[in-house]
Amino acid sequence: MPELPEVETIRRTLAQHVTGLEIKEVRLIWSSAVCGWENQTFEALVTGRKIKTIDRRGKYLLIRLDEDLTLIAHMRMTGRLNYYTESQEPEKHTHVVFRLEHGEVHFSDVRKFGRIQAIPTPLCISGSSLCKLGPEPLQSEFTPEVLKERFGKKTLSIKAALLDQHVLAGLGNIYVDESLFQAGISPERRVDTLTEEEILRLHGAIKNVLQAGIDAQGTSFRDYRDANGEKGSFEQALQVYGRGGEPCKACGQTLERIRLAGRTTVYCFRCQK
Repeated sequence: MPELPEVETIRRTLAQHVTGLEIKEVRLIWSSAVCGWENQTFEALVTGRKIKTIDRRGKYLLIRLDEDLTLIAHMRMTGRLNYYTESQEPEKHTHVVFRLEHGEVHFSDVRKFGRIQAIPTPLCISGSSLCKLGPEPLQSEFTPEVLKERFGKKTLSIKAALLDQHVLAGLGNIYVDESLFQAGISPERRVDTLTEEEILRLHGAIKNVLQAGIDAQGTSFRDYRDANGEKGSFEQALQVYGRGGEPCKACGQTLERIRLAGRTTVYCFRCQK
């Protein structure tokens, strides 16, 4: 599933092509991929509006249109938004085609979990699933004190806590495993056992790992591509994720692979206490 660095990369690469352009036509190939508002259809709401900006909240893309309308796009596991300079024949798993003044944007999704919802901008936060998301980890307001506050008195594992989007927005399996490795903390540790120093290290590791992921334009194992159809390169920098049974790059210890918080988890028993 695309996580914060991948969605941020899609935001940046898509924005450079479509900002300021009018949506001339919406072609629905699979209508369940989109959701209108109240009694208005998605096509009627979107057609004729201009794309003002593209923002991001956690793993969600927020495509801001004029007249106070926002498209909330969630890629889920295999969703993609690709920009084409010219009219393009939809591929097998393309569900929506947005024809613009210049070029097209295709929304495709092999697994059919992704969705694009049209919602009035004033209700975008208070009237949608976004209102329950935790803080943005790359904003200046996210401090070690905020991280400690978000953990509260939870007794679950640190891996489960960081995967919870209500605790912190944007992290998924890849960047949680990598952040915990960089911080030297076992994913099995209970949140309420973390010391002030460990929370400080974890805070720094989360920010460092996410920024590195953005700089590398994300991680492309299977389906993820940016809006230009390009892969990310962060896979080359991964320390633990997807490397269970291989030697730790730091100490040589064989990396452990376990099931934790419903997800495959890889860590170094020696480096992560």
